[in-house]
Amino acid sequence: MVYNLGEQQTLLNTFIEEIRNKDTQTDAMRFRQNMERVGMVFAYEISKRLEYKKTEVQTPLGEAQMDLPQNKIVIGTILRAGLPMHNGMLSFFDKAENLFVSAYRKYGKDNSFDIQIEYISAPDLTGKTVILCDPMLATGSSMVLAYRAMLEKGKPAHVHIVSLIASNEGLEYCRTMLPKTNVSIWLGAIDDELTVKGYIVPGLGDAGDLAFGNKS
Repeated sequence: MVYNLGEQQTLLNTFIEEIRNKDTQTDAMRFRQNMERVGMVFAYEISKRLEYKKTEVQTPLGEAQMDLPQNKIVIGTILRAGLPMHNGMLSFFDKAENLFVSAYRKYGKDNSFDIQIEYISAPDLTGKTVILCDPMLATGSSMVLAYRAMLEKGKPAHVHIVSLIASNEGLEYCRTMLPKTNVSIWLGAIDDELTVKGYIVPGLGDAGDLAFGNKS
């Protein structure tokens, strides 16, 4: 399943507009805050797809019946760009465990590149619900490799892939390479163009640099 939340007329589009806007995105703190708020929106929407159980809670005046989620959540991110979204999700799924994947592009002389996975830090993922986020789904290679790497830590019951902006090419690559039975893809927008260097157009630029500063 693919959920494109940007197709809905909601406040999410206001956050995405500021994240994309070249004038407002120069404020790094504002950029990170908007990414965190986007993470919160995605967390809320994903919560609608969880399993729930009626639970009694004792109030000062009696007992109340509440429907509470039963899934064991693990929030994951591909470093470093996904950290603000990760924090936003963690503020909603505050009891979640955490997963981190270090990946980077290794460029050749002809501007071609390979995705390199350096390490993964994760709890046992067996039977759990994993939310794996990265702001940009460009070629889709990083997400597919991160998904495969995390399977070394156990087989999740379900995986929610979350990206703020995807290219059509990256989305189709993920739909082809990832399982169709227990993987959902959540997006804020889908852009048509992907450059030879693997950048989404119009996209937003380099999310990691905008959030945390330029890297050498």
